[in-house]
Amino acid sequence: MPELPEVETTRRGLAPHVEGRIVTDVVLRRPDLRWPIPPEVSNLLPGQRIESVRRRAKYLLLDTAAGSALLHLGMSGSLRVLPADTPVEAHDHVDLGLSGTGRARGRVLRFNDPRRFGCLLWQAPGETHDLLRGLGPEPLSDAFDGDYLFARSRGRSAPVKTFLMDQAVVVGVGNIYAAEALFEAGISPLRETGRVSKDRYRALATAVKRILAHAIERGGTTLRDFISPDGQPGYFELELVAYGRGGEPCPKCGKPMKEASIGQRTTVWCTRCQR
Repeated sequence: MPELPEVETTRRGLAPHVEGRIVTDVVLRRPDLRWPIPPEVSNLLPGQRIESVRRRAKYLLLDTAAGSALLHLGMSGSLRVLPADTPVEAHDHVDLGLSGTGRARGRVLRFNDPRRFGCLLWQAPGETHDLLRGLGPEPLSDAFDGDYLFARSRGRSAPVKTFLMDQAVVVGVGNIYAAEALFEAGISPLRETGRVSKDRYRALATAVKRILAHAIERGGTTLRDFISPDGQPGYFELELVAYGRGGEPCPKCGKPMKEASIGQRTTVWCTRCQR
């Protein structure tokens, strides 16, 4: 599943091509993805100007005066801005026609989702969709730091990796980036959440921010079936030091990295460097 850097890369890639454009029409080639596509998408979106493209956690929002189209890429979805006459391929489920002039004339925002785990929903003006309620702060915001993590961790006994991936604590830190941040901070993913010191949480928050910011600049992590808006894969995978390296030598000490399942997610760490 695309993680936060992939979604942010998609947002940045789409924004220059769709912000300020009028949605001329909506073509739904199927009535549902993960959930039924609400009628507001077809009834309210045409004729609206896309004011902005925002991201909240791993969701994208296309904001208009009538409301916001809420999209999630699911396991393998992609959004591409294409000439309107581009032949439709299998799994091209949604087209949003876009106004334009010159080279931008006759374009569509096309949502392709082979596994249909993504979604296209609607958020009314001034409201917050149920999927976005109860989410924690964005990891790159000022609201997220080591003191915040320490305060939220008190009295918790779950593994710290599970805590870090809890969307109610902080959004968008998925399995890959949690493993990388814990390695950089020298914290074992198995350590009890409430038994990590404030100083170590400060190191962890710093690692999360640095790794995510770097991954965004590099285009995210190359995941199977993931395609960025310009058709290019991400490249951060080439720099991963923990995720996917079970049994390989630790890049710091050379000891073989341990691999286990935590919360039904594969986890890799160094038992010598991470305590």
